[in-house]
Order: sequence, then structure tokens, then C-alpha cells
Amino acid sequence: MNQNTQNLFGFHEQALLTAQKYPNLTLGRITEHHKDRYIMMTSDKEMDAKVSGKWMYEVRDPSLYPTVGDFVLADTTHETAIIHELITRTSVLERKTAGLTSDGQLIAANIDYIIICQSMNENFNVRRLERYLSMAWSSGAMPVILLTKNDLTTQPDTFFNNASSVAIGVDIITCTDQHASGYQELEAYLKPGKTYVFIGSSGVGKSTVINHLLSEQKMETSEVGLNAKGRHTTTSRALFITSKGSIIIDTPGMREIQLDHADFESTFQDIQELSSSCKFNDCTHAKEPGCAVQKAIHDGILPIDRLHNYQKMLKELKYATERQAYLERQRNKSLSKLKVR
Repeated sequence: MNQNTQNLFGFHEQALLTAQKYPNLTLGRITEHHKDRYIMMTSDKEMDAKVSGKWMYEVRDPSLYPTVGDFVLADTTHETAIIHELITRTSVLERKTAGLTSDGQLIAANIDYIIICQSMNENFNVRRLERYLSMAWSSGAMPVILLTKNDLTTQPDTFFNNASSVAIGVDIITCTDQHASGYQELEAYLKPGKTYVFIGSSGVGKSTVINHLLSEQKMETSEVGLNAKGRHTTTSRALFITSKGSIIIDTPGMREIQLDHADFESTFQDIQELSSSCKFNDCTHAKEPGCAVQKAIHDGILPIDRLHNYQKMLKELKYATERQAYLERQRNKSLSKLKVR
């Protein structure tokens, strides 16, 4: 496989080395996932694909099944490719599913950057942005914030500053589809051979942005009403390659974000650093004397809403962790009963 092909599909070194061990199988990348069916692209074609019968029989963990962006090794001698190997992921973005199970929903794998989209209108929400950042930091990829529809506001600096206040060490870029130069900043950010997944709530303009990057209507878009609220359009995850060689993954709009493996140390780095100066190691930042966090709030350095969201998300994560431990104990009990029988 030549260098151009490697860059085109974003194949990393581990994928290429693993492929050499299986000369009878073809290296490919998953571009779409529909229940138990996949679409994968190889160096010379795009094919329908499914996992092998052995895989379906032996693998019970949903996280060990392919998702969009995964590198796989498959037998392509049939009309439908048969996937036999899943190559170790360099990163994986997953969303905790609502309900009583501890399983997460895989969104994309082997991604370099996570583009978190929020529009510069009433859709913009700092607290939601913190949740997206937590999910992004835990993936192993680098988060980037994209503020869309900057033509809808007369105060773009306000949105930019609000995003900056919670996005420590994260790049922030803006765009609009209302004039020809509206995407220059974003286009300059995208590099050939790198994989970018776009996430955000419904109606923030993800599909419109991706259509521009692809220079064609790959994703369906909905009209925006007088109130500038977009309607949710993307219904499945899909991978595309731009004319400049950047690899783009679009995702359905997320209506809620459950917490699981969120990376709080990165998302709330400012509160973590302040906490180290508190008088008590187990300070809850409520009414304890010598609380550095409360002092920062009193001095106008830290917004009180940020602390409240930190505490709320921490409680959710604690509940999710305890719930997962409970489900694991229940599974172990069930397995023990089966062994006894």
C-alpha cells in the first residue's frame, strides 16, 4: 500500500503492521454502520460487510464490534465482505446510553479531532459544552470547538469568550454559510489524512458544514425557521473524505448526554487546581473554611454556575460508576449460577 493510499484512509502504523500478519485478508475502514451490516472501503473499492459467524457467536461485548472509523481485516472474495479482525483502536468516542445498562454507544473510532459544534444563537449552552468536552477528553482524541452561524449574532465575541471560559487548552474556530469566506478558518484547520468527527445537538448546522467541506450534498439538511432553529436531519453515522484528503465523520444530533468515563480533570482543570489549595483534602466546596474554590467565586475569578455544573456532573458520574459496579456484580452472580448447574 503506497503512502498516498495510507493518508487517504487515515491508516495508522499499527493497522498496517497488523495487516501484514494476515496476507489473505484485506485492510479496510468502516464508513457506515447499520445494525448488523456495515459499509467498508478498501484501497480500491467500497463494499457491504458483516462480521464473521464465529465473531457473532463468541463476542458478546458490543464495544468489541466495529463502528464507524474502525480499521478491520476482511475476506473480500465474496459479494459481502466478511470481517474477521478488529485492529486495536487509537481512540474511541462513546456516549453513555440512558437506562439501566452500563453499556455505552460507540460513536466513532480512530479519530484525531472531535469537532464540538454549537451555534451562536439560543442553542448555545455553556453547561452542555462542558459535557461534550468531558466526553471528548475521555476519548483519546483532541477536542475542538466550532461556533457555527456567526451571522446570527451581533456579539460574536460574547459567544467566543463564554466558550473560552470552559474550554481550557482547546482551540475555538467559527464559521458561517452566509458568505464565500465563511469557512476559511475551518478549512485551514483540517489536514489531509487526519480524521475529524463532528458532534453536537440537533440543528446546530453540522450537516451544512460537512456539505460545504465535501462540496456536495452528502448529508440531508432541513430548512431553518424564522427562529433560526434547525431540525435534526442526520440519522446515522457516516465517514467521508474531502477533496483535500481530510476524513470527516458526521453523527446524529445528541439530545442528551449521559456520563460515564468523562474526563473531569481536563474539563474542569481550573477547579481541580483550585481544590489543591483548599484547607481540607475532602473539601466539598460548600461552606468549609479555607475553601480556595469558594474564594475564587467570591473574588469573581470562577463563575458559580461552573462550580454547580461540576458538582452536578460529579454526582452523575458517581451514580453511573456505582450502577456499573452493581450490574457487574449481578452478571458475576448469574455466571456463578450457570457454572454450578
